[in-house]
Amino acid sequence: MIKKCLFFSFFVLFCMLLVTPIFGEEEKIVFFANFMSGTTKEDNEHTHLKGNAKIQTKTLEIKADSILLNGTDYRNINAEGNVEGKDTEGGFTFSCNSLRYDRKTKITVLEGSVIMYDDDNEVQVKAEYIEYNQNTETALIQINVEITQENSVCTAAFAVYRKKTQVLELNGSPKVTENDNTFKAQEIIFNLDTKEITLDGKVSGTVTDKKETEGSTAPEKNKNE
Repeated sequence: MIKKCLFFSFFVLFCMLLVTPIFGEEEKIVFFANFMSGTTKEDNEHTHLKGNAKIQTKTLEIKADSILLNGTDYRNINAEGNVEGKDTEGGFTFSCNSLRYDRKTKITVLEGSVIMYDDDNEVQVKAEYIEYNQNTETALIQINVEITQENSVCTAAFAVYRKKTQVLELNGSPKVTENDNTFKAQEIIFNLDTKEITLDGKVSGTVTDKKETEGSTAPEKNKNE
């Protein structure tokens, strides 16, 4: 009898997660794990997935050692340990140590050895902290920032990446290296699409004249010709 009651409780919990009404809309949440515990009590509803935990929402796919869903209508998703995932709506893949996602605001916070890859624009972002807003398609990036695309490498203490316009705003000893060219300033705005760069404050850098370099290495003609 006890086993039947336990099975029924988890079956009800599974169904509520599978079609969860949130803020006037319905969103399907599918999950897998080696172990699950939780409650559907209104003032304390939560579900804790442990061991090869996986969940999939309308816009997110997440894998981690453990995943906790809590809050009203399971609004909050928290993942810990070997986190990997994909933003299917925004076209991002990512890995990190921990993740927090708010299903109402659609804001994702990634922390600890974060690597995020923008599949659409082939942009890779590395940092210790990234906050990404799905609604505005904007990422706030902090601590040991490194952003690469093709031959461009951008480093800074703080950056804002605007996916729609492909614009990077770099602050905190920012530096942009593109092929043999290097740019430094107090603030750098770099368009990854057009490669247009704007420097502001204590500007410095080096630029290599490719034509001149190529000409200097060209073989000399025979004087007798």
